Amino acid sequence: MLRHHSALFAPLLLTAACGGDAASAGPSAAPPPAGAEPVWQLAWSDEFQGSRIDHGKWALDVDCWGGGNDERQCYTDRPENARVADGRLIIEARIEDYTGPALPLHLREGASDPDAQATRPFTSAKLVTRGLAAWKYGRLEIRARLPQGQGAWPALWMLPESDIYGRWAASGEIDIMEAVNLGVRCAHCPGGLENTILGTLHFGGTVPENALASTEHPFPPVLDGFHTYGVIWTEGRFHWLVDGQIYAVRNASEWFTSGSQKPGAPFDQPFHLIMNLAIGGRLPESRGDGGVSGEGFPRTMEIDWVRVWQCSDRALGGANCPAAGSGQ
Repeated sequence: MLRHHSALFAPLLLTAACGGDAASAGPSAAPPPAGAEPVWQLAWSDEFQGSRIDHGKWALDVDCWGGGNDERQCYTDRPENARVADGRLIIEARIEDYTGPALPLHLREGASDPDAQATRPFTSAKLVTRGLAAWKYGRLEIRARLPQGQGAWPALWMLPESDIYGRWAASGEIDIMEAVNLGVRCAHCPGGLENTILGTLHFGGTVPENALASTEHPFPPVLDGFHTYGVIWTEGRFHWLVDGQIYAVRNASEWFTSGSQKPGAPFDQPFHLIMNLAIGGRLPESRGDGGVSGEGFPRTMEIDWVRVWQCSDRALGGANCPAAGSGQ
């Protein structure tokens, strides 16, 4: 299973950002009318108000694998790379040679050398809810401030709790938000600087028979301050949002799982949440100035909160969940 964005191996369905869909302020912005049952109910959240990471909600992956994308970091569970401070989760990427497991846990079983080590020139962190919390359908939002610089690759994404349709990407991947090289010179970008975010689905068969559908959205304010990134996942449909505004919609007719005729597959099963800051890899190093700049370290991704809502009537399997802008 590959970690993330494998455009070099996948048929690419990349579209311009959707326009014209005005979103509501979001499910948490206003209470329902008196006497009405809320359509969305908060199911899980982390506001990062404690003094440390809540290990009842998050695990930290530890490996120097590179995610199958030639990324250049080792993920650690050290406070230097992931900690809670001032009501925020700080994921910090640092320049330092570090040695750790060459493979992630899910690839060590059956490997010829499961104890192999690798050394990378950067460290960072990846937090996951795998085995702790997973959801089938819902509205997931994360308020975050993203790092800048050539080679930075922050991502908020989801993987299936069980690979019921097969290894990556047959069982799917949901990318809520990813960005690369923010603030770096970009000839085709508004203002001449990289300022886009991506919302992506991965599906199809196991690599290299995988496919993807992706929208790259210009979003100039991403270069400063906190913004809210989200996805509304309902039965047979996804909406991607930034600051409450829809910028992409995908329907079940646009994805598939090799060998399965089940409607909605593979996005009909529980997925867990992942937040990480990668350094380098094929996607960022193929764009901008190329490679990884050593300037601007340490680089940080700050997360103010993470919230997951689900529909109050789960008997309909998510089919009744409203999209942003529906007035519900």
